[in-house]
Amino acid sequence: MAHANVASLLRTIESLLSSNSPMRSVSCDHREDFSALHEKISSLEVFLKNFEKNNVGELTDLEVQIKEVANIVEQTIQLRVTEVVLKRHMRVKAHERLSDTLQQSAKDIDRIWKESTKIQDKGKQASKESTVQDFSSSTKNILNVNNSMVGRDDQKERLLEDLTASYSGEPKVIPIVGMGGIGKTTLAKAVYNNESVLRHFDVHAWATVSQQHDRKEILLGLLHSTIKMDDTVKMKSEAELADKLQKSLKRKRYLIVLDDIWSCEVWDGVRQCFPTEDNAGSRILLTTRNNEVSCYAGTKNLSMQMNFMDQDESWNLFKSAAFSNEALSSEFETIGKKIAEKCHGLPLTIVVVAGLLKSKREIEYWKSFAKDVTSFVTNDPDKQCSRVLGLSYDHLTSDLKTCLLHFRIFPEDSEIPVKKLMRSWMAEGFLKLENDLEGEAEKCLQDLVNRCLVLVCKKSRDETKIISCKVHDLIYELCLRVVERGNVFSMNDIELEKSHSRGLYLSMRKMQPFKHVTGDLSYFGLYRALLTPVHRQLRDHDNNDLSKRTSSIFSFHLKDSSFILKSELIHFKLLKV
Repeated sequence: MAHANVASLLRTIESLLSSNSPMRSVSCDHREDFSALHEKISSLEVFLKNFEKNNVGELTDLEVQIKEVANIVEQTIQLRVTEVVLKRHMRVKAHERLSDTLQQSAKDIDRIWKESTKIQDKGKQASKESTVQDFSSSTKNILNVNNSMVGRDDQKERLLEDLTASYSGEPKVIPIVGMGGIGKTTLAKAVYNNESVLRHFDVHAWATVSQQHDRKEILLGLLHSTIKMDDTVKMKSEAELADKLQKSLKRKRYLIVLDDIWSCEVWDGVRQCFPTEDNAGSRILLTTRNNEVSCYAGTKNLSMQMNFMDQDESWNLFKSAAFSNEALSSEFETIGKKIAEKCHGLPLTIVVVAGLLKSKREIEYWKSFAKDVTSFVTNDPDKQCSRVLGLSYDHLTSDLKTCLLHFRIFPEDSEIPVKKLMRSWMAEGFLKLENDLEGEAEKCLQDLVNRCLVLVCKKSRDETKIISCKVHDLIYELCLRVVERGNVFSMNDIELEKSHSRGLYLSMRKMQPFKHVTGDLSYFGLYRALLTPVHRQLRDHDNNDLSKRTSSIFSFHLKDSSFILKSELIHFKLLKV
């Protein structure tokens, strides 16, 4: 997440260069230096966007260096600008210090740019994983899987009807869309192996597509089901494989499943391989985490949105996975239902939790587990949930990653007013100043909703605007892990006390380490500080002085409350939001 730091630095310089900046008098004296630095950082931002796109997952050494340089440069510039404004009697000296800072910043950015150029020249990229698993271990398992799906009966029946209904036109495309772990693939497998479907279609083929797809591997995966494979087939070109697939499907009623499609470009790359003439009744089933793909590829009115399980479905799935056919006591049933409810209707979570508890038959362990289900899930040995949801995060653009991580500042499980969320994004500098900020923010939010990472709570009466939203608790935890792992920022709660002499006025007492806030907030509400990370180049006492590292303060209080932070704010040198 080095991009977040570079973007913040870029927006800080843009705000100083803005014609309506309150610091205009300062920036005018150093406009040439600021403009040159802005140009260097803009180039670095473009490189970093492409670099992060190709190097998903853990932070690289280069990203760590970029993060640290961007943060140090931004903080130093902010402090020097503040000196120029405040030290009227030492204005000349302050200007000199600012000029020195800008020159040193340019050198630091140049050094990082040289490092990035070396990487570009060497063509270092994260190794691409195979997009389609080996046929013997993947597709055969799908063909022979025992249908043990629990729940989703209505959706399964509707899908079977859509697949087998008589139809004489071109092949219909049926998307199944929903967030990672919602059960899309499980449902697709259940209908793929259904007896009525097996009888209905002449040809069945399944390919699993990953983020970094390879069209040739997808074609090979599908051909495994349609022709007799040998080594000569694997040696053929993409064009030859596409032609071979076309011929193998010609004049047949086929069912193609493309599991886990991430983008419209992937669909465009493979759809031409499927014949459309003399293939009456054929179907193509897609699973995707992206609503945009569903709308783009799907036949009208055939898209299936996967929703969270209700309490009964959650319990039935949990019971099936944890106990199989084993009888259970009323005590285990009572606590088991509480645990299942805390999985918030996400099938992947329910199955992982049930797997963790399957071999545990001590009621006290279950009671302890029920107190904090999420932490057990996110720390499970296999980290299955983390991997599945992490893929969704990795696939985001740098801008969207930054916006999603910002959900972490809001209290857990809270319904967030969209206006407050978007204004927060704008104020933090996540969106480019020259654009229509509100329109840009709305687009970012809609993109996150389309990718099933943000849940819509309320919409306007005409259904055109999102009024409030939230994120699933596992996405919330994912954001926390990314923030901590990448040292993106840190958060502290500001503890406030009521001033007896001044009624409702509050004075700052201390900043506490960040803690989870659930349920109702206290009467006086909550103030939360967003801090820049600890840096080696800062003096130890600056790192330890929380006020000197505070860049933003957020207030979460009741609507009928009106509290004011007193003069202590003067100590927050880097405060911008």
